Amino acid sequence: MAPSFDITTHTVCVMDASGQLGLALVQRLLQRGYTVHASVQKYGDENLFKGISTDPSKLKLFRSDPFDYHSIIDALRGCSGLFYTFEPPLDQPNYDEYMADVEVRAAHNVLEACAQTETIDKVVFTSSATAVVWREDRKTIEVDLDERHWSDVNFCRKFKLWHGVSKTMAEKTAWALAMDRGVNMVSINAALLMADDLSIKHPYLRGAAEMYEDGVFVTVDLGFLVDAHICVYEDVSSYGRYLCFNHIINTHDDAVQLARKLTPAASSSMPQSDDYGKNFIEQRISNKKMNKLMVDFEA
Repeated sequence: MAPSFDITTHTVCVMDASGQLGLALVQRLLQRGYTVHASVQKYGDENLFKGISTDPSKLKLFRSDPFDYHSIIDALRGCSGLFYTFEPPLDQPNYDEYMADVEVRAAHNVLEACAQTETIDKVVFTSSATAVVWREDRKTIEVDLDERHWSDVNFCRKFKLWHGVSKTMAEKTAWALAMDRGVNMVSINAALLMADDLSIKHPYLRGAAEMYEDGVFVTVDLGFLVDAHICVYEDVSSYGRYLCFNHIINTHDDAVQLARKLTPAASSSMPQSDDYGKNFIEQRISNKKMNKLMVDFEA
């Protein structure tokens, strides 16, 4: 972190703050001394923030619809930074072929609002590893996949990998607008978040078997992901994309443990294998750029 970085002078916006990542970011930012504008989509979400700040003046709540440009502007007013993560609207909770258009429009509105807010110095845009790993050549490419690679949208559409379609198109839209408008943006391509409510229905998990076989099925703990977001915001040397994970599912042991978490009702009937924990798939994905940046980060 640059020695001149003074957290107490920074007001940042977290959008959408009602998701698991957003809420955890708000809590950690407040603990570090930031003033936080917590932007939520849905009525009633304000209850999530009761008692999380010892100084009420440090936390301000906003209702912002990513499709309502003026509500975004209101939440960003006076902020030096934005942490943006997309949460599907209540009336469109499932990822399908239409979700990409929804997520792209949201990303466009948010980045345009940032470009029009003079106080914004940096945007941390949460994307996904699914915007990296889905390519026709993923089995033959000689180097490990990392943040330099992009998922092929046509490949994703062909196999109905809608999470990959949405995340890839939305991130590319955000980058195009950021570069055109001169917005300082960094993106985090997050692995599967090991959230408390993770279920087999999570859209990231479509194609999980193929990711596992390819050595690119990665996960991330909430605490590590939150630290990564704050690190890239505070470090003046951060740039471009960062693939973020702290665990890879590449053994039979890993796969069985995850399956039990996703389908606890069926875990008791899962067969025991003589190869339990022995089968090992070579890792073909790298997070060196993120790890290097976080070496000196003080959580």
